[in-house]
Amino acid sequence: MTKIVLILITILSSFLMMGQEISGKWNGVLKVQGTQLRVSFNVTPTENGYKATMDSPDQKVTGIPIEKATFESSILKLEIPNAQISYLGTLNKENVIEGTFTQGGQSFEMNLSKDVIQKQVYARPQEPQKPFPYYTEEVKFENKTDHVTLAGTLSLPKKEGNFPAVILITGSGKQNRDEEILRHKPFLVLSDYLTKKGIAVLRFDDRGAGESTGDYTKASTIDFARDVQAGVDYLKTRKEINKSKIGLIGHSEGGVIAPMIAGNSKDIDFIVLLAAPGLRGDKLLLLQKEILEKQFGVPENDIKKGQEIFKGAYEIILASTANDENLKNNLSSYAHSKFDDKTAKSFVDQITNVWWYNFLRIDPAVALVKVKCPVLALNGSKDLQVPATVNLDTIKKVLIKAGNKNTTIKELPGLNHLFQECKTGSPMEYDSIEQTFSPIALEEISNWLLVQTK
Repeated sequence: MTKIVLILITILSSFLMMGQEISGKWNGVLKVQGTQLRVSFNVTPTENGYKATMDSPDQKVTGIPIEKATFESSILKLEIPNAQISYLGTLNKENVIEGTFTQGGQSFEMNLSKDVIQKQVYARPQEPQKPFPYYTEEVKFENKTDHVTLAGTLSLPKKEGNFPAVILITGSGKQNRDEEILRHKPFLVLSDYLTKKGIAVLRFDDRGAGESTGDYTKASTIDFARDVQAGVDYLKTRKEINKSKIGLIGHSEGGVIAPMIAGNSKDIDFIVLLAAPGLRGDKLLLLQKEILEKQFGVPENDIKKGQEIFKGAYEIILASTANDENLKNNLSSYAHSKFDDKTAKSFVDQITNVWWYNFLRIDPAVALVKVKCPVLALNGSKDLQVPATVNLDTIKKVLIKAGNKNTTIKELPGLNHLFQECKTGSPMEYDSIEQTFSPIALEEISNWLLVQTK
């Protein structure tokens, strides 16, 4: 899931205290979890050796201290023992430090030089450019329950008419209306494709993102579902929309939200689930953690230890009745038995934030059993964030058992979590893949929708 990827990026990048060389500023780009982070290290000689600090321009962080910095025989060593971080590099004749950054068993190549480093920019050939061959309108609508105003774009095949419509629901993490990640805009590409096929599309900024109001940090999946319902209510006010042909397309966490709404509303006529979880939140996050760590080369013993620690913490949360001080005290005691004080606090803060606490407890089956409208569920065979087979199988079993006779389940070969054609499925590839959305997936979605909207 997109959120989990972004959380991992934040955790790793916040500890990037590596990479320097003899006095002055040394610059590099660290590629972590599919994104590129510029890093600058400021090295100053002292009477006893060197001291150093790190800047992370992309995260607007400066002056982070390096605990240990040595330079001997052209070899630079940097260490932050408490964070299990090290950097080892060799200064070559071209005045470039060729080195490796390691954290918790995960290693990334990172070279440093005194030149100003620019991040590599990849083309995005699928991104549609204005003028579009259809009508678009910037719109706003209100979630009156939470007093949140959502801002988005409504795309119509023509300015006048009566069209079937879909709402695009973003994955986890604070997303704009294009579900933009690493300069990819999958929802812009999908919206453009569907509108050209005669389907109206509403996509909107998550609360607290873009032009939408509200506080994203205090919201849960249930809150985001109310925002989507507000979008449904808005579409029903538009004369251009066929009220009997309104559907939802949810990606990742959005694939959890779509059934929540469809199972409790006669307004939804069909739903599309893209890389949607079928497993309960805690089980999904543990599986995702294990698969990603294996992909990143984390030692098996460390993976097993991490699974035990996180599973134990999740069990405490699942047994709780409220996300209150009592829960945090119990988790704090548990975390301090596993980590140092600083890491324990960070761990507890992370898993008790509003979104995480609530997502762990969500079982998609609860909503899926209520869904009676047609369902299309797609996933890529190389999805490492929401693994295809186990989640699709679970979704299929729940829907069939509930008596939903219009269910289409497909695993698309060679596609990752973002529905890109890929080599490994690793989030490390997302940025460098120029394709934003596989044409095969786009065709599967549109062909199915056109049948439902006849």
